[in-house]
Amino acid sequence: MTNALSKLLETRDWLLADGATGTNLFNMGLSSGDAPEMWNDEQPEKIKKLYKLAVDAGSDIFLTNSFGGNSARLKLHNAANRAHELSRKSAELGREVADAAGRPVIVAGSVGPTGEIMEPVGSLSHADAVEIFHEQAEGLKEGGADVLWLETISAPEEYRAAAEAFARADMPWCGTMSFDTAGRTMMGVTSADMVQMVQDLPNPPMGFGANCGTGSADLLRTVLGFSAQGTETPIIAKGNAGIPKYVDGHIHYDGTPELMADYAVMARDCGATIIGGCCGTMAEHLSSMRDALENRPRGVRPSLEQITASLGAFSSANDGTGDDVAPVRERRRSRRRG
Repeated sequence: MTNALSKLLETRDWLLADGATGTNLFNMGLSSGDAPEMWNDEQPEKIKKLYKLAVDAGSDIFLTNSFGGNSARLKLHNAANRAHELSRKSAELGREVADAAGRPVIVAGSVGPTGEIMEPVGSLSHADAVEIFHEQAEGLKEGGADVLWLETISAPEEYRAAAEAFARADMPWCGTMSFDTAGRTMMGVTSADMVQMVQDLPNPPMGFGANCGTGSADLLRTVLGFSAQGTETPIIAKGNAGIPKYVDGHIHYDGTPELMADYAVMARDCGATIIGGCCGTMAEHLSSMRDALENRPRGVRPSLEQITASLGAFSSANDGTGDDVAPVRERRRSRRRG
């Protein structure tokens, strides 16, 4: 399938994705607990500013403000019936910004988890999950998204349901999971498990990888796990800008632009093709990442010791692939990435 992202990948050996959505919107006045997707309708200029911050900082790809735009999440705000509309508007605003950029920029339609637990552990059926994802996918497609972008997924069942929905919408897609529990996702998936799952999908993604999690060092350890499987599918790395700290009543990420520049180069050298940031990643981080990727020569694959020396210690001693590490299987309803 030839599309805008595949064309760009043919001309470049790395692409810069965007940074945080939530962090930037909170800085623009979004209140904790509010649905950011409502701003696609109520504050469109601020959403276009969000997108433009990434483009002006050098991003080749930016994600739409639609992470929680599915009906299962929007029902918490009495807006389940607006899933298609709000997703469409998020992509329409993105299309405006990308088309005015003067260079190829990819509008990636962000699709986050449903927030529900799938059968047999929970009550959400596969068919219902596919329908939820398909409704949002059609909205993003109608709004002009170039590619769909599944992110922050923990359960393989939900990843597979989204893949089926995206096939139904006839849209290319990428998909990342969040490895935030000692090298595993919250539902126990390892880096090797994810590679196998992606390879077995009838409708595989154009790119796959990891986003969010616990820190940039941990994320790169997961990227090394992907690379070790010998996959030829482009790998995505979207790590947080350092570690969150509570400062003056707000969550602050301690990663400097210099640290994120080091992270970006190491992500490339670990095997990632699409590199961006997640929570806490601002325009100044992205600018430093772009500069580093353009001007620092490609190096050998870094060791774990080199990663921790540059980015800080891992949050756990194990990467999640050992038999001694038991997955944590509990429900968590984080509102959004970034």
